[in-house]
Amino acid sequence: MWVIPPKQNAGFVYGMEKVISVYERLFNEKQPVVTLDESPKQLIESKHFIGRDGKKYQDSIYTRQGVRDIYMVFEPLAGKRFCFVEENHNRFTWVKIVSHLLDTTYKECEKITLVEDNLSAHKPSAFYEVYEPEKAKAYLDRVEFVFTPAHGSWLNMAEIELSVLQRDCLDRHIATQAELTREVKAWQENRNAKAVKANWHFANQDARVKLKKLYPTI
Repeated sequence: MWVIPPKQNAGFVYGMEKVISVYERLFNEKQPVVTLDESPKQLIESKHFIGRDGKKYQDSIYTRQGVRDIYMVFEPLAGKRFCFVEENHNRFTWVKIVSHLLDTTYKECEKITLVEDNLSAHKPSAFYEVYEPEKAKAYLDRVEFVFTPAHGSWLNMAEIELSVLQRDCLDRHIATQAELTREVKAWQENRNAKAVKANWHFANQDARVKLKKLYPTI
């Protein structure tokens, strides 16, 4: 569901058009467009019992086993996604994910453009809390950060992929981080094998018509 500001909002329009302009770029293997989002998953251990008929049933009683955060990294024009199951979604975990991508998947790239929500944990400055200045700057020089505006999370394609993941294999009780990791990995490998790309057709010209009420009157 789209959530947008209720009235004219130049800040939202600026952020929205900036993100959409990034999505209008042609595929560039050396400078890919990558999107990132995260979502919590409650770990729940279900209880079962054997009925009088000898069949196994799930009890209404269950045990909560904590929450894990799923990071979704999606490269829409390549049809590739990379998922990570983490114990939290703070700024240090975010730095770990981004630096890992730069060291592995995108090691040979000149620069990546990273589209993500403008959350408090998504702070480029946190690189300087994790690494020495030279290394922190070396990482940051290889990333162009583009943040979706407030009320504009629907502009993040990684959020769409998270919705697909939820629908395909996470709409049930999962008890452990190991089980969650296996499920997410299997889904990732299957979807990557099919090279499922994003079907994005919303351009700035469309926004200026369909979301006209958000644009300031000149």
